[in-house]
Amino acid sequence: MNGGYLTRAVALFWVMSWLPAVCYADMTPQAAGLNWLHRIATAAHRLNYTGIFVYQHGSHVEASRITHLLDASGEYEKLEALDGTPREIIRSNNQVFCYLPGKNAVIVEKRRTVKPFPALLPKQLSDLSANYAVKLGGVERVAGYDCRVIFLSPRDHYRYAHTLWAEAHSGLLLKANMRDGKNRLVDQFAFTQVTIGGPIDKAIFNPKPAAGAQVWKLPAAVNDQPAAGGGEWAITGLPPGFIKVLDVMRRMPGKRQPVRHIAYSDGLVAVSVFIAPENKHANLRQGLSRQGVINIDSRMLARHQVTVLGEVPVATIEKIAGSIAYEP
Repeated sequence: MNGGYLTRAVALFWVMSWLPAVCYADMTPQAAGLNWLHRIATAAHRLNYTGIFVYQHGSHVEASRITHLLDASGEYEKLEALDGTPREIIRSNNQVFCYLPGKNAVIVEKRRTVKPFPALLPKQLSDLSANYAVKLGGVERVAGYDCRVIFLSPRDHYRYAHTLWAEAHSGLLLKANMRDGKNRLVDQFAFTQVTIGGPIDKAIFNPKPAAGAQVWKLPAAVNDQPAAGGGEWAITGLPPGFIKVLDVMRRMPGKRQPVRHIAYSDGLVAVSVFIAPENKHANLRQGLSRQGVINIDSRMLARHQVTVLGEVPVATIEKIAGSIAYEP
């Protein structure tokens, strides 16, 4: 590496460090932060990238490889688990294939139930500032890239604090974590290596199930229907800022009858409510529990199993679960 190259590299670093201050000098801190959030939400869907990221919660750590492509025919994504049980998820626009090599099975669905890192932010961020104070931090290095740090501080105890690291040039999210009210780490995603831009072979996304693999096609959600018995369910104690974003009947694995799925969001995270007719032959879990970073409240109400879950504090789950009522 010659001196001329080093000189240009140092000069570019100082220019890139100075540019954001110029671009956002006339913005309020909240507006500048929201501008970066919009960049992050867009970059995950519009850029080509491939890399390995690590997910951590508590003592659990797992690595995954993600490859993303956008071309004239649409959006494609492949997510591969590098630890534990082999599994792959390939998305071709709205068609999702989940490969389970150990079970020689393929699950196909028409919807996307989970947003994988780095596409954690919703495309619509208009209500976010009502629930979080957004603030720009400094520039830090992640996976060899300079990143702008963005802090999202909750305005109450019903949500976690979030910190995001976005690549300074493209806006791609390279690291994200959540912390509770005592500043303890809830979970974290972070790229350890990533390539942004450049050509990606589209053949990577071609589904290749093993010969003889069992294929399960999950039905899409059916139209919303009134609750059994002609009554209706009411949720009256939503935490501030949470609004209904989904209300459908879904056919769930192991359930004979459709399950009502209601989802609420504060613009960043979501809480789901599942209401299923009572199954007297099933060993139903009751009370509070936890799976990874997901808090869960399950209870019997009006001969239905009601389950509330989400990546939110226990107080949020308890407030929603405690305000659910059946109105005959």
